Amino acid sequence: MAKKILVVDDDLNIVRVVESRLKANGYEVTHSGDGLDGIKKAASEKPDLILLDVNMPGMNGLEALKKLKYDDSTKPIPVIMFTATHELDAIRNIFDSGAIDYISKPFNASELLKKIERALTIFSKKS
Repeated sequence: MAKKILVVDDDLNIVRVVESRLKANGYEVTHSGDGLDGIKKAASEKPDLILLDVNMPGMNGLEALKKLKYDDSTKPIPVIMFTATHELDAIRNIFDSGAIDYISKPFNASELLKKIERALTIFSKKS
């Protein structure tokens, strides 16, 4: 059975690129354009992993991440954050908020796939 990944990003171009690459590598992909809807989809669809953008209008990715990690039903889902920043404090905040990893935009698709595979391997062994 294919692993399901939820992509939460307001940039449809990024969503399309990520979705295309993930599907080509055998993943099932669903997506959301904002933090609040992403939380709802995570709770209802129970993806194996979430790719979550930090900078979104309305509820940003860090707020959404904190809510995901506060809810017992979504807490175990690993989250990798997309970020445009390279600032150490911002990266630290991503990890402190509960993400397992991050990838900088613009991202390298091969690096993204490796991070996803590593996260799914680690977290499938914990389940």
